[in-house]
Amino acid sequence: MKLGLPIEQLANASARKPKRTLLFWIIAVVVGLLVANALLIPNLTTSFTVLNNPDSTKGNDLLEERLRGPRRANDIVIVSSATKTVDDPAYKAFVQDLEKKVKETHDHKPGDLVIAETVVSYYSTNNAGFVSKDKKTTIIPFQVAGDINDSSEPLKVLREKVTSKASTADFKVITTGEASLSEDFAVISEKDLQKGEGIGAPVAILILILVFGAVVAALIPLAIAVISILVALGVAGIFGAGFDLSIFIQNMIFMIGLAVGIDYCLFIVDRYREERAKGLDKHAAIAKSASTAGRAVFFSGLTVILALLGMLLVPSNAFISVGLGAISVVVVSIVASMTLLPAILSLLGDKIERLRVPFVHKAQAMTHEESVGGFWDKLSHGVMKAPVISLILAAGLLVAAAIPIFDLRTGDSGVSTFPPGIESGDGFRILQAEFGDSLPNPADIVIDGPADAQRTKDAIAKLTATLKGDPAFGVPKSVEVSPNKDFTLLSVPMTGDPSDTAMTNAIKRLRNDYIPEAFAGAPAKVYVTGNAAFNVDWFKVANDSAVPVLTFVLALSFVLLMLVFRSIVIPVKAILLNLLSVGAAYGILVLVFQKGVGHRFFGFSEAPVIQAWIPVFLFSVLFGLSMDYHVFLLSRIRERFKQTGDNTGSVAFGIRSTGRLITGAALIMVAVFGGFASGRMVALEQMGFGLAVAVLIDATIVRSILVPASMKLLGKWNWYFPAWLEWLPKVNVEGEHAPQAAGAAMPQTARK
Repeated sequence: MKLGLPIEQLANASARKPKRTLLFWIIAVVVGLLVANALLIPNLTTSFTVLNNPDSTKGNDLLEERLRGPRRANDIVIVSSATKTVDDPAYKAFVQDLEKKVKETHDHKPGDLVIAETVVSYYSTNNAGFVSKDKKTTIIPFQVAGDINDSSEPLKVLREKVTSKASTADFKVITTGEASLSEDFAVISEKDLQKGEGIGAPVAILILILVFGAVVAALIPLAIAVISILVALGVAGIFGAGFDLSIFIQNMIFMIGLAVGIDYCLFIVDRYREERAKGLDKHAAIAKSASTAGRAVFFSGLTVILALLGMLLVPSNAFISVGLGAISVVVVSIVASMTLLPAILSLLGDKIERLRVPFVHKAQAMTHEESVGGFWDKLSHGVMKAPVISLILAAGLLVAAAIPIFDLRTGDSGVSTFPPGIESGDGFRILQAEFGDSLPNPADIVIDGPADAQRTKDAIAKLTATLKGDPAFGVPKSVEVSPNKDFTLLSVPMTGDPSDTAMTNAIKRLRNDYIPEAFAGAPAKVYVTGNAAFNVDWFKVANDSAVPVLTFVLALSFVLLMLVFRSIVIPVKAILLNLLSVGAAYGILVLVFQKGVGHRFFGFSEAPVIQAWIPVFLFSVLFGLSMDYHVFLLSRIRERFKQTGDNTGSVAFGIRSTGRLITGAALIMVAVFGGFASGRMVALEQMGFGLAVAVLIDATIVRSILVPASMKLLGKWNWYFPAWLEWLPKVNVEGEHAPQAAGAAMPQTARK
């Protein structure tokens, strides 16, 4: 069975009516921006939500239902003085005035308060825990009005109207807490996004100019990538109408959009120029590039999408958000390369060669048949002259790089890695140093059962006594009972960053040891919630998702590559090589961040853990991008092999015809990912660095050495496809243009 794909027809239709196609995309961009502003941006959240209903969620839901309503963000205003203490009348007057302003802060009109009623200070409560030991610092705890997920905007109003203006020569005022940290994280992410774009886009233009040797040709891929990003934001907005999307979706759309959008156009434009150099007219060259490079783009895009689909299996709004964002921009980029790019090529024709770069353009004008003897040709033949040695050395290097992966520790670097100068991070460090268990991060122990039952009371007393012997927990501050007396809340202070390993280990002891022992036989179900408890559940979700995601991605990738290349050897080899490059990237990531080797050279922070979401995220993205290059390379090799039947010559042709393009595309990706790695947040540093390293490894060691060496050793068995699988649909990546030479038949079991 043959599966027809109208890629060439779609490109021809777009090229024949280019102005209509261009108008369609202009409308798509306008609609995309309108939808993004209306549905995406208002629905973005900095909160991480776990969707498999763990204990922390169950406990929080019970709290909201039976005791306190929707949870509010706990924040703190910190007032400090270098010269005065809380006993000074001027200090008291300043704090009382500030407390009043915090209480009365409103958004647009009087009565529209942004702060809940709970605003207290040392002077209104006489609570000594609100004052530091040297009496020069005090805190004003408060809650932001509304749901915790909607606390960013009210907190922003408080900062703009009150706290940012409150500092004087004698007093310094800052805010920290859940809403403050969330707001600062969003601001830093946005700035890092802009910084990443500022680095990636100019470098991409420079590389494209060097690859094409002409400025106009270089600008086309970048322009189409930007258009794809803007349209994809609108597509993501549609998802945002029914789902709370993580703020990371914007970063993902921009990052992946710049990377794949440029790549796809790069390969098609290069093939168009190659066909024009062979003498084809404009429309024939567009059709030929669509049926060859266009098909490769389509199937390589599918491999990326399949890998990204793995992230949708992780029950977390963050993973689902970045997965949806990345898939959206890849789909739009594929469609743009099939329609918008042919229309632009039709309008410009040979004008894409304008603003030529001397010497560079002349070198790129040669066809790949004429470029025999160049760098990539010599490299591939050199590798294939000693394939065993090349394979052992290259694979050994990647295995050595992957060894540190055995020391991989996942978690969350937390607030402690916020760079100095970030208000909420500085405030948190002050709280940690000066106030200890006054931090608003208690472990909320939710007891669902009759509060009056003596066995329940005894269990609470036993648990309280046990917790006194664990230094990670403070003395329980309160025991609250619901009006119906069917629910009890025991709130226990915890000292430190809720992401810290000590805190999460304490939650595990509480859940696995202390509570089962204390409540054995009690008529109640007990859940532990709070920030630290949520982190434990989040880390578990991220770690437990690794196996199903890996299995899903590998299985679908194998099936797709088998169908595309009509081989069972190619997909197995591709998967092994990609796993090798991803493993090496993991190892280098651990080496730099956890072990601190070279982190100062790169300007990175040393972190005790790799962010819990990084391994699964990196695997999905890197596996997709690695397969991206693999499909491009193998499509040229297979095309040549069907024409000539010469395995060695076909591999050399594939390497030299794609080497410059893959290297250029990889350098663009490295620039884009490196831009994100230059941000101030450890999470973005790890993400950007891991992606950049893996892409670089894949485009150099894997594509330049491991692929030609392994294909040389396997010979025609690269294309082994059992006869009993011939019933599978045929979806040739080369289209119908490539004749099959005598002697180029693929080995099958039927020919033994």
